[in-house]
Amino acid sequence: MSVLLYEAGASLAYGVLGIVLMVLGYLIVDVLTPGRLHELVWKQRNRNASLLVASNLLGVAIVVATAIYVSTGALAIGLAAAAAYGLVGLLLMALSFVLIDALTPGKLGEVLTDSETHPAVWVNAAAHVSIALMVAAAIS
Repeated sequence: MSVLLYEAGASLAYGVLGIVLMVLGYLIVDVLTPGRLHELVWKQRNRNASLLVASNLLGVAIVVATAIYVSTGALAIGLAAAAAYGLVGLLLMALSFVLIDALTPGKLGEVLTDSETHPAVWVNAAAHVSIALMVAAAIS
């Protein structure tokens, strides 16, 4: 029974960490884009902003899930590693957003606020997931 309680507690701790990292990812996307992200997604139903946020959340989940899967040893070490890898993934996703924005015409942040779906957002979303997969591969 104690093993079950320990593993349930560990699951809860990793879940909370994952949620914290996803919230941080959401806030990073909010800072990088003009306007309020919650208004773009929930009130305006903007597909561009929704796609970027969804790819960011998926990227965080890929990194954290991989970190959990490969973790061995003490829970504290596993949580610290998952947090570190998650932060690296978020940093690299933000960097890719800035680099794509700098290397392509127009402002990506403004494209996200457009009501018409834009291919540049798909490129950025693919970059988020690709970076997450690369970080996940580096973990294992």
